[in-house]
Amino acid sequence: MSSEGASGKLPLRTKIGFGICDLGGNLFFTIVGFWLLNFVTDTVKLAAGLAGTAIAIGRIWDAFVDPAVGVISDRTRTRWGRRRPFMFVGGILLFIFMAVMFYAPPFRTQAALFAWVVVVFALLGSSLSLVNIPYGALTPELTTDFNERTNLNGYRMTAAVIGTLIGAGAVLPIVGAFGSPQHGWFAMGSIMGAIMLIASMVTVFSIREGKAPATPPKQRVFPSYLSALRQRPFRLALIPWGLHIIGVAIVQGTLIYYFRYVYRNPGAVTLALVILLVTVLVCIPVWVKISSRIGKKLSYNIGMLIFAAAITLFFFFGPSLGIVSAYVTMFIAGIGLSTNYVMPWSIIPDVVEYDYAETGQRREGVYYGLWTLVSKIGTALGAAIIGWLLSGLGYVADVVQSPATLLGIRLLTGPIPALFFVAGVVVLSFYPINRDFYEEIRKRARLREERT
Repeated sequence: MSSEGASGKLPLRTKIGFGICDLGGNLFFTIVGFWLLNFVTDTVKLAAGLAGTAIAIGRIWDAFVDPAVGVISDRTRTRWGRRRPFMFVGGILLFIFMAVMFYAPPFRTQAALFAWVVVVFALLGSSLSLVNIPYGALTPELTTDFNERTNLNGYRMTAAVIGTLIGAGAVLPIVGAFGSPQHGWFAMGSIMGAIMLIASMVTVFSIREGKAPATPPKQRVFPSYLSALRQRPFRLALIPWGLHIIGVAIVQGTLIYYFRYVYRNPGAVTLALVILLVTVLVCIPVWVKISSRIGKKLSYNIGMLIFAAAITLFFFFGPSLGIVSAYVTMFIAGIGLSTNYVMPWSIIPDVVEYDYAETGQRREGVYYGLWTLVSKIGTALGAAIIGWLLSGLGYVADVVQSPATLLGIRLLTGPIPALFFVAGVVVLSFYPINRDFYEEIRKRARLREERT
C-alpha cells in the first residue's frame, strides 16, 4: 500500500495525479464510442455490417491481451513498480495507433478494408490495455478506506468526463478544419493520441506505487480468471457493468446517425453531447455525496434507471418535438449516466479486498483485467448490434434513409439500450457488499496482513 494514505485520506496531489490518466482513457472511449463506427462506414466506406463485425473482432482479440496484461503486471517487480512501466509503454503506443486508426487507407476492396480495420483496431485496443489495466489496479493499492475510494474515483471520473467532453465537442470541429474528411480525421486521431500520451505520463510520473507483496501471486492467466469469476460478489458487479456498457455503447454509436438522418442536422450532435457530458460532470460530486448516505449499489441503480427512462421518452417524442427535446433528453440522461462514471469504479476495489480476505492473494490486475475486458467486449457488442441492425434495414451512407432504417436508428437510441440498463439494475440488486459488510471484510484482511 502507498504510505500516503492506505487506510485514510489521500493528499490532493495524489488524487489529481491519479485521476488525470482517465482523461485520456475516456477520451479514447468517447472517440471510439461516438465516432469510430461512423468514420469507418462513411469515410473509410466499409459496409455497416462489416464495420460492426470488424470492431467486434478487434475487441475479441482483447480477450487474450487483457488477461495477460493483468496477470503479468501482478507479477512484475521493477524499481518503478508493478504498474507504471506498462502505462509508460502503452501511452506511447496509444499515440501511434490512434493516428493510424483514423487514417483512411487507399484500399478499394471491402475485404482489404475489413482486414485493415480489424488489425489496426486490435493493436489500438492492446495499447489501451497496457495503460488501463495497470492503471485501474492502482486504486485498491492507494487506499483501503470504503468512502475514500469513492472520493478517489470521483477525481478520476471528473477527469474522465473532461476527456469525454473533449472527445464529444472537439472531434467534428477538428475534422472540419482541414481540407478533406480524410485529412481531418487523421489530424484528429494524431491530436487526440497526443493528449492520451500526455495524460498517461502525468500519472506515471506523479504517483508512487505502494509496496508490492513480498511474494508475487502464483497464477496462470486463464485459471486465475476462472478463479476470480467464481467469486459471487464479483459476478454480481461484473454482469451489470457489462450490460450497462453495451447499452451506453449503443446510444453513443447511434447518436450521430440520429442527428444526421432523423433530424438532418449532424452538427447539432456536438451541442447535445456537450449538454450530456457537462451534466455528468456537474452531477458526479452530487452522486458521491448521495452514495455516502444510501450506498453505492442503490445510487448506481437509481442513476441507470433515470438514464433508461430518458432515452425511452426520447424514442417516443424526439422526432415530433425536434432538436430542443434532444437537448432536454441529454440533460436528464446525464443526471443518470454520471453514476456509471463513479459507482462501478468504486465497487470493484471492494471486490478486490473481498478476494484478498478470502484467498490471501493480491490479484488486482486479474480483477481489473476482467473488468476492462468486459468493458471492451461491451463496446464491441454495442457497435456490432448497431452495424448488423443498420445493415439488415438497408442503411447506405450519405443518402436519405428508408422509414425502416429511421425506425431502427430510433430504436437504437431508446428501447434497445434501455433493456440492457434495466437488466443490469436487476442483477446488481443482488450485489451483497455494503458498508457494514465491507468493514467485516477489512477485519479479515487485517488479520491476514498481521500473519504475513
